[in-house]
Amino acid sequence: MKVVFASTPEQEQEIKELVQYVYSNIFPLYFLDEDIKEYERLKILHTTTRHFEYFGTLKEAYQVIGSLQTIIAILKSQNLDARYESMFENNVQILKDFGLSFPFSFSHFFGVRMAKDEIMSLYIKAANQLLI
Repeated sequence: MKVVFASTPEQEQEIKELVQYVYSNIFPLYFLDEDIKEYERLKILHTTTRHFEYFGTLKEAYQVIGSLQTIIAILKSQNLDARYESMFENNVQILKDFGLSFPFSFSHFFGVRMAKDEIMSLYIKAANQLLI
């Protein structure tokens, strides 16, 4: 008999938060709002109950979390260079193996990052709030 531990609701929440982080902090660095809206329509990195059943063990949930965190760290890097390509592609493959759509290759991001002061996006979380 083999004992496995189910993923926790906190892990599922962490995955959802990482996906939201990609949409609000990573994609705006590389894509226009129209593109990001299309990615939402295409359900890129979209998770469903079926996904959480698919990566329902602790190990599998941690693999998804680790892959998302690695992709985020690579894409946030100030000096994105080719030495990260194999690590990036490996983590994209892990996401695909668990049924998450992430149809990007390293070349989609290499050399196209926008400067932070150039970004005007509806997807970026506001730096402050205006109280009325």
